[in-house]
Amino acid sequence: MFKRSEQDKRPQLQIFVDGVAVAARQGDTVSAALLASGCDARRSTAVSGAPRLPYCMMGVCFDCLVTIDGVGNRQGCLVPVAEGMQIEIQKGKREIGR
Repeated sequence: MFKRSEQDKRPQLQIFVDGVAVAARQGDTVSAALLASGCDARRSTAVSGAPRLPYCMMGVCFDCLVTIDGVGNRQGCLVPVAEGMQIEIQKGKREIGR
């Protein structure tokens, strides 16, 4: 659905999504990197289990919630990627202590 421009010459970084290495670019947000990678970036809602994708990409809708480096309910559209970042797609409600 999304494809990087061939003109994008920013340095590559490696992040890990659910334990799988994924290439990202310096300056990407977590949500942008997930969408560009082709990963199944859908989270599921806590109540109905309905699938969600990043939508507004500016921190308003909360459909991009992920766990980043062990901290849950982070808005992936607002967090820039960093080398080695560990990301987990949230499935259902947040776990206590995460």
